[in-house]
Amino acid sequence: MSLAENVEYLRRLRELNSITGFADFHRQPRRAPETPLIEIEHFGTNPGRLKMFAHVPAQRQPLAPLVVVLHGCGQGAAEYDLGAGWSTLAKHFGFALLLPEQQRVNNPQRCFNWFQSEDITRDQGEVASIREMIARMVADYAIDPRRIYVTGLSAGGAMTMALLSAHPELFAAGAVIAGLPFGTARSMRDAILQMRMPPARPAGELGDLVRRASNHRGKWPKLSVWHGTADYTVHPDNAGEIVKQWLDLHHLPLAPMAAAEVNGYPHEQWWNADGETVVESFTISNMAHGTPIGLAANDKRYGKAGPFLLEAGISSSYHIAKFFGVTDWIRPLKAATTSPSTKLIPQVSPISAVPALTKILRRAADAPSPAAEPVDVKPAEIKVVEPRMSPTGMLLSAPASAAVPQPKVAPEAPASESRKAAKPKPDQKPESKPVAVSKPPEPKRLESSTGESSINGSGVTAKPRRRTINVAAVIDRALQAAGLK
Repeated sequence: MSLAENVEYLRRLRELNSITGFADFHRQPRRAPETPLIEIEHFGTNPGRLKMFAHVPAQRQPLAPLVVVLHGCGQGAAEYDLGAGWSTLAKHFGFALLLPEQQRVNNPQRCFNWFQSEDITRDQGEVASIREMIARMVADYAIDPRRIYVTGLSAGGAMTMALLSAHPELFAAGAVIAGLPFGTARSMRDAILQMRMPPARPAGELGDLVRRASNHRGKWPKLSVWHGTADYTVHPDNAGEIVKQWLDLHHLPLAPMAAAEVNGYPHEQWWNADGETVVESFTISNMAHGTPIGLAANDKRYGKAGPFLLEAGISSSYHIAKFFGVTDWIRPLKAATTSPSTKLIPQVSPISAVPALTKILRRAADAPSPAAEPVDVKPAEIKVVEPRMSPTGMLLSAPASAAVPQPKVAPEAPASESRKAAKPKPDQKPESKPVAVSKPPEPKRLESSTGESSINGSGVTAKPRRRTINVAAVIDRALQAAGLK
């Protein structure tokens, strides 16, 4: 930066502070938040003199995706992560996290220098430093190079646009919150004008600013745009300019292809020929300058309200992660934890009880049940047994082995004698004497519990009924045999 530019920068600094409201914010004493982020030094060349912080959860997706998160002015990496909840999301969904941090030596308000040509040009300044950080993450943590994403708030959102424009081959998608289109500011004066009163530019002109930033001729990254309608720091019209710029890159019309509401806020979408959403826009009604936070669709809260992290009833971090496609992974269940008290309980393998249970079930199936019903008997096995008579002439019931009781019959006489006895004399009438034949008792018919009828006593089963096993008793005996009861 030349001396004249330094003078202009210092002259405009007070005006910029009054515009953004960040001056009062960074003067407030704040305790450093607890954070899971770790600082990584010596990540490569660092022409932008930025700091590198990262969080890689122990349980993560195979070939994990990487999300680059850029804080706003007056913030640090840990503060923005605490408010936006990105490390919590990374832990839940198993992706890696990279948070570059600006230093006051580069910008007194710790804003990323999104309006300085030397910091947003390909392979130069802050853009080059962030690219080196990404290369370090890919090499050290097995990052999937096809699943790298970037998002940011305010100056971090504007720097997000610079990264997507200068190095589009690195990123699959991006998301900008309360940011500005790329290439519309090349000095402090341009930055103030663009923030306060952004001029409307043709979509083709905005698209050319991105196309000239690199020689990229491949597929352009997807983009999600977020802005509050009550933002007096970065004018909401900048969101429309960003959308126009990216629609021109994807050769899509300005009219949205779908318009609906998400958590009560307008949501517009544009998709490509494959039906994939490549540009989307969220308009947060009555929200000031900041990142909207709230309950996510899974009823979890990611983040914490604070300066420029505003409760709005919608979790922008969750929706952005879903737009990136990094929320499809389900974290494996944790292993059972052991405590000193669990060591006092003998460990019993449930498999050891299976052989004993099998034996008992087989034994119960083979043993006759006391309440078992009679079964069908083949005709060849039916035996005729004489009924027993009581002294009073009453017919007693036959033994259980008799199928059907039969009256006693005299032994058959020889054929010749029987013919003689059967032939009456001419003068003698056949004497007819009544023969008392005892009638077997009518067997009683019982109803089974299943509704089938059977004949009790010496009767024959009308319908066979299945033999039932007392499962509860069998299982109880199995548990006792296995030592589990």
